[in-house]
Amino acid sequence: MRDPNITKVLLSLHGFHSSPGSLKAQQMREYLQSEHPDIHFICPQLPVFPEQMWQTIESIFNQYEGCEIAVMGSSLGGFLATNVAQQYAAKVILINPAVTPDLLLTRYQGEQTHPHLLENYFIDQDYVQQLVALNVDLINLPKNIWVLLQENDEVLDYREALKKYAQCKITCEKGGDHSFIGFERYLAEIIHFLY
Repeated sequence: MRDPNITKVLLSLHGFHSSPGSLKAQQMREYLQSEHPDIHFICPQLPVFPEQMWQTIESIFNQYEGCEIAVMGSSLGGFLATNVAQQYAAKVILINPAVTPDLLLTRYQGEQTHPHLLENYFIDQDYVQQLVALNVDLINLPKNIWVLLQENDEVLDYREALKKYAQCKITCEKGGDHSFIGFERYLAEIIHFLY
């Protein structure tokens, strides 16, 4: 049973082979505890398969039904958060989001060991198809999405996100990297946008 006093929830979705211990999640958790204790922060350890990742997200939305739920997603978490915006009309922040993870992760085909779950699994055609099934072609509520990009992202081409999210609010910085250096500068503004 959830706490009946919880009315606002921020769901944080980490990237591929990452964890709730990521720096951005820690920074947001600490900021909310200090400045917005009324916002309940959730950052689950996502399972290895995209289908299961989505089931985890759905279960959280079910658990906190009736609450105001917003989402921040980084990299693969940004890809998932785009689908959340579509399915639940939630406000989302995307940080260097993966636009075509089905293409990106074909490079990693074969056996994988998740560095945090220590679980062995395969990236194969089924895995890729699970990603394809979660893809959003046309964004129906662009006003609910704010995209943070840094041009020196060494993993993803930021121009793909510029194109996909052209109708959304976008902040694109020169320099930086895939982790989005200096994320803490935006914490207050992010919460203002989401709520």
